[in-house]
Amino acid sequence: MATLFLICGLPGSGKTTLARQLEKTRNALRLCPDEWIAQLLDDPNDRIEMDRLRERIESIQWKTAKRALTLGTSVILENGFWSREERMRFRSETESLGVQAELHFLNIGLDELWSRLEKRNAHLPQGSFHVSREELETWFQWFEPPSEDEKPFLTHTR
Repeated sequence: MATLFLICGLPGSGKTTLARQLEKTRNALRLCPDEWIAQLLDDPNDRIEMDRLRERIESIQWKTAKRALTLGTSVILENGFWSREERMRFRSETESLGVQAELHFLNIGLDELWSRLEKRNAHLPQGSFHVSREELETWFQWFEPPSEDEKPFLTHTR
């Protein structure tokens, strides 16, 4: 049966690393918004354009994912899934397709995230963007970790 893997975590938590592992071990299509956005951005520091593109790219990737899932291909989405509402919406839509969904939560503390991002910022891999300490702290406050009612859906926590 096809499976949708939702990779939940903040920048620097290891979403892409985990997604690449799942891509190989579970023979799944990996869709990473940042990698697509990086190919379209003229200026990687243009946050306004990046945010505009993110919404469109994630929408296109979700349409692609739904088609792949209905064809029997498992899919990995690296969107981060920062809100409970977003995670529940994807879970519901996936179940309506008759396939299962798994939530993989990368639970990393703020100091560890920043340590990882400082190293990544120094040598940005292709498809990644610079993240400032201020941005990370803001996003950390916005992030909603999976709740008790998401536990049956939660497959993996690091």
